[in-house]
Amino acid sequence: MNSSMLKRGLRLRSTLGPIVCGLAALVVAAACIFIFGYLIQQGWHALNWTFLSTDPQPSLLEEQAGGIRIPIAGTLILVILSTLLSLPIAVGAAIYLAEYLDERRWWTRGIRLGLEVLAGVPSVVFGMFGIAMFSKHMFTVLSSQGAEGAQAAFGRSFLVASIVMGIHVLPFVIKTAEESIRSVPVGYRQGAAALGITKFRALRKIVIPAAAPGIATGTILGMGLTAGDTAIVWLTLGGTINFATDNWWQAPHWLEVLRGPGSTLTTFIYFTSPAGEGNATGLAFGAAAVLVLVVLVLNLAALLIARLSAARG
Repeated sequence: MNSSMLKRGLRLRSTLGPIVCGLAALVVAAACIFIFGYLIQQGWHALNWTFLSTDPQPSLLEEQAGGIRIPIAGTLILVILSTLLSLPIAVGAAIYLAEYLDERRWWTRGIRLGLEVLAGVPSVVFGMFGIAMFSKHMFTVLSSQGAEGAQAAFGRSFLVASIVMGIHVLPFVIKTAEESIRSVPVGYRQGAAALGITKFRALRKIVIPAAAPGIATGTILGMGLTAGDTAIVWLTLGGTINFATDNWWQAPHWLEVLRGPGSTLTTFIYFTSPAGEGNATGLAFGAAAVLVLVVLVLNLAALLIARLSAARG
């Protein structure tokens, strides 16, 4: 009797387990669909070519608030720069953690604890650190001179925001890259050693290319995190809706743009929403829908890379 009851209990749990997990997945998917659908429903009238191809204007009236061409360009600049700055460091750290770090040493726990703490620090703390650090006079080259006669830098620019954002996403990219490197079959390393190939050359020619899809997935997810951040952008890029120059698309002005404040989709949403400083709710929802779409595309790209990697494996 006890044995039959035990078997029925095991069958019940084995049946309920997948159902509960499936329901949890459906709840997450439904929440995502509801949020995106609500943003589209609220801001669909703003989603047109004029909205996407014109620059924002400082106005409290929705019909005069302009579009999101500059915020889109600013988002892309920030994402690209922060990725270029963080990716080499993240891959190098991941290689060291996966291939060279002795797990038996006490400092290993310290390094991993540091990464965990860094991953848990709120983005607003990174923003406060960035504005405090890069406002020092020695970092004038990254932004511009502060107030006239002040021995300090302005401390708000795309270069500053990209550095701080790169630090913010480092733990996530490092962790993903490390796991990707560890997942490469040990036979690859043994075969390279049997052929007399040095460890570093084997890493560069065999292990890293094999782990590249996983590293790319982590990088794209980090790009999505960068695109959607608000606190770091607001503190280190400046509260503005335009670039430092009007002709920002011309090559002679690119350095001025990078060393000056700017706008991203998150700052545009703040400026146009009633929760911030504006009263253009439709434009705020339209920009939010575009931002969610950008993040969605990045995540779909990560999923596609993961599937292609699995198919090749």
